[in-house]
Amino acid sequence: MSDPKNPGQISIELNEEVAQGTYSNLAVITHSASEFVVDFVRIMPGIPKAQVKSRIILTPEHAKRLVAALQDNIAKYESVHGVIKEVKGSAPVLPLTFGGPTAQA
Repeated sequence: MSDPKNPGQISIELNEEVAQGTYSNLAVITHSASEFVVDFVRIMPGIPKAQVKSRIILTPEHAKRLVAALQDNIAKYESVHGVIKEVKGSAPVLPLTFGGPTAQA
């Protein structure tokens, strides 16, 4: 729905539940010819089964705009806070221990 005071502007509502956000430490991205699907997953230490917390479905055009917006925001973040360190490897790095000690029984 557009804002009658500003033609061409979109009024966006953010309810309280959505505003709190959902934590995710892994994103799984798949695509078809007509859409990109991004599953945001939460992996917890000691729990063998991860849960998808949110699924977002995008058109290819919107996915490309999202990538550009993320790149722009990362550049702005790094100009203030410094370069974000990347962990290199052949497989996704899963934060199963969250950097803490391993559990012992």
